[in-house]
Amino acid sequence: MSEREYWADVAKRPGMFVGQTSLARLEAYVDGYDAHAQRHGGPGLGGWREWLVTRRGRSCNHTWQGQVRHLALPEGWDSWELPADQEQQVIRVLFELLDQFLAERELAEREGATHAR
Repeated sequence: MSEREYWADVAKRPGMFVGQTSLARLEAYVDGYDAHAQRHGGPGLGGWREWLVTRRGRSCNHTWQGQVRHLALPEGWDSWELPADQEQQVIRVLFELLDQFLAERELAEREGATHAR
């Protein structure tokens, strides 16, 4: 199973992975996945925050979680505790962005392997 397939499964049924579905739990799950993958020699989500900053077109001092919020809620937000409708919007955009990030990385890896031959 590729990372994209894995995250597509999480996106379909997030409660199976984090219990009660919430943005905070999903963010913690993404962080845990990244730490575990990198600890065991995988790429994890290396470059994820930088990719989000590039996608947004500007930087700030927020972690990747804030970068996702900026992209999902371009009008801004009042608190890290989001109303339900905004939280659902951020969750939806989080999974869309993860898929796009991983798709670009897979393409770059395939192109790199092709050029190495």
